[in-house]
Amino acid sequence: MAVKKLKPITPGQRHKIVAVNTGLTKIKPEKSLLEPIKRTGGRNNTGKMTMRYIGGGHKRKYRIIDFKRDKENVQAEVISLEYDPNRSAYISLVQYADGEKRYIIAPNGIQVGQKIEAGEGVEPELGNCLYLKEIPLGTIIHNIELTPGKGAQLARSAGTYAQLASRDGKFAIIKLPSGETRMILVTCKATIGSVSNSEYSLLRSGKAGRSRWLGRRPRVRGVVMNPVDHPMGGGEGRASGGHPRSRKGLPAKGYKTRAPKKASTKLIIERRKK
Repeated sequence: MAVKKLKPITPGQRHKIVAVNTGLTKIKPEKSLLEPIKRTGGRNNTGKMTMRYIGGGHKRKYRIIDFKRDKENVQAEVISLEYDPNRSAYISLVQYADGEKRYIIAPNGIQVGQKIEAGEGVEPELGNCLYLKEIPLGTIIHNIELTPGKGAQLARSAGTYAQLASRDGKFAIIKLPSGETRMILVTCKATIGSVSNSEYSLLRSGKAGRSRWLGRRPRVRGVVMNPVDHPMGGGEGRASGGHPRSRKGLPAKGYKTRAPKKASTKLIIERRKK
């Protein structure tokens, strides 16, 4: 994928940087793998707003993604590389030898017609899904499981990847995109390569309307609210608002919110960089 800066013919195009999706396949999404999405507008089952700044946006259908890759030792062919409105990464439609079709998160550099596989004893090549005990040390990986069989939870967004640093008994030591180094069971799976759409972070929408298309309403800063609405509100003129904190009064900068007795703390070797 490449990016393109537009000529400022209109104010909305002055700082706009868009993706040039030359590698995507121009086909309609696989109908059997689509599900409807019900929009909430940030309201709960009683109609009360529990999440602010959500509403509107273009209608979408959810693409069912195979995060488990549990169809083992059966070759699949990559049919297409597609855009997914529900995530930053691209997705690939793959068809197995028995005719079943599934969507997977597309790795960077995957090509239409390429053969991929998952399971034990599979070659550690781009797009293949292996157990951490079989992946060579130093390999770039994504779509990493935290619990065996649960499905991938780590390194799934555009351009992200982790690195398999070493193995220690029943644990593999992984360096994650955040900079955190942690232990994960070697019976968990991961996919070889990094996630596609690596230039996603370079894109600029150029105008507020594009946020509205994505279902994001304007976000109001706490400083401009009244004291009744926010701890940082009130004051004469453009007052700074005191210590940065959330609407509920929790400090926003540097305050640790992680539970001190969380079970997974013992698996973290090095915390993420500030």
